[in-house]
Amino acid sequence: MFYKAGEPHGLPHDPFKALVAPRPIGWIGTRGSDGSVNLAPYSYFNAVSAKPPMVMFSSFGRKDTLRNCEETGVFTASLVSRDLTEAMNRTAVDAPYGESEFVYAGLEMAEAELVDAPYVAKAWAALECRVTEIMRPRGLDGEAASNWLVFGQVLGVRIRDDVLKDGMVDMSVANPVGRLGYMDYTDSADLFQMFRPRWADAEKS
Repeated sequence: MFYKAGEPHGLPHDPFKALVAPRPIGWIGTRGSDGSVNLAPYSYFNAVSAKPPMVMFSSFGRKDTLRNCEETGVFTASLVSRDLTEAMNRTAVDAPYGESEFVYAGLEMAEAELVDAPYVAKAWAALECRVTEIMRPRGLDGEAASNWLVFGQVLGVRIRDDVLKDGMVDMSVANPVGRLGYMDYTDSADLFQMFRPRWADAEKS
């Protein structure tokens, strides 16, 4: 099928979010200027730079996480493993501002070392970030999108010791979860490796 984006497609649900998949989930931890904490999962999340290391998450509408990032300029991104998916889903609840999703989901909270924000203590990895830019992308018509993009530079990286094997992150232990679209998720059950080809090697064969 083919349809023009933004126009009727005849399907029960918009398939757009299911096409770019799997998407990593950034479990964003923040603290407001009033001291309250917030934890929420974002599947519009990814690494966007290596030097300096930077990540981005996208907020659909003005949510508590965005408010806290604007107020304090910092956040953490805990990474979700298969055993924490139920708790992750609970933190997507539309709790009133100031209510702790850590408490609601029964999660142990830990404090970041370099920024004033909490992270999930049992997460296989967590990134400590300082906001570099908050923006709304614009469409071809010049109108602002319904999403706010929050970019952050990674200042600190925490990796659980049992995930490191021979100096490398063992994804079979981390078992990260990705969002596929609709209500579907996936993990690393079918993990496999591929190495990038080199043109010089191809010329020799």
